[in-house]
Amino acid sequence: MGAKFGPAGTAASFKTMGYKKSVQLGEYLEKFGLDHFEYQCGQGVRVSQEAAAEIGKALAEKNITVSIHAPYFISLSGIEEEKRNGSVNYILQSAAAVKAMGGDRIVVHSGSCSKISREEALELAKGTLKKAREALVAEGLESVHCCPETMGKINQLGDLREVMELCKVDDSFIPCIDFGHLNARTFGEIKGREEYKKILDTIENELGSDRAKIFHSHFSKIQYTDKGGEKCHLTFEDNIYGPDFEPLMELVYERGLSPVFICESAGTQTEDAQTMKKYYDSLGASL
Repeated sequence: MGAKFGPAGTAASFKTMGYKKSVQLGEYLEKFGLDHFEYQCGQGVRVSQEAAAEIGKALAEKNITVSIHAPYFISLSGIEEEKRNGSVNYILQSAAAVKAMGGDRIVVHSGSCSKISREEALELAKGTLKKAREALVAEGLESVHCCPETMGKINQLGDLREVMELCKVDDSFIPCIDFGHLNARTFGEIKGREEYKKILDTIENELGSDRAKIFHSHFSKIQYTDKGGEKCHLTFEDNIYGPDFEPLMELVYERGLSPVFICESAGTQTEDAQTMKKYYDSLGASL
């Protein structure tokens, strides 16, 4: 099957190329040779079931699959039970929207652990995800996979180990490995092939080969500080912060993995996703 590539939301070029409506996404992405789109619900699930179905139909006509980024204000590890229950509702709303679009993955932020220990935060988050999965099944949304995301700031729950633990809550969960976030929270630890290899090996060792083969991913170059981690997303023009995508593409190709790569570059996410895909596709001829 191979890897899939697409942008997180629409890049600046969507408007500059004359597009205005979400139902034009398929036509827009086809021009870049991309095969996935991650619809952004960061500020809330504001797309109606009818509109979601129309967007999904337009993407499907171009053989483009779809996922959703659930609201940013989800906090699986919130101290207040009310906030955790609210997060379950946001997950349900996101799942209903992605199902209407014909997709089956939602990316979920895990929340903060600045006021409690990481261990306490992780246990709260696991409990929230368990409740969310039970609610998804009860609502007939059991086909939707929650994808807990690795986070970029030090005070956020979501290093690689923590995301592995969150995914162990239910076999349906698929990790969202944000390599830019991991690089930012480790102050530039991802230098190349060996570091990527360790990450991929960890996924397989912790979650098994089935989930390791189809992991979800975000990729961008990210500026970070030596205290807090992630500061801001950059574009592929950056040659200071990294990480570089080429060694990762090579490993994914060599191992026969089929992840979804979502590019989150700042404003050039469509073009940079295309750059990743072209490099990945070229490996068939060169390796």
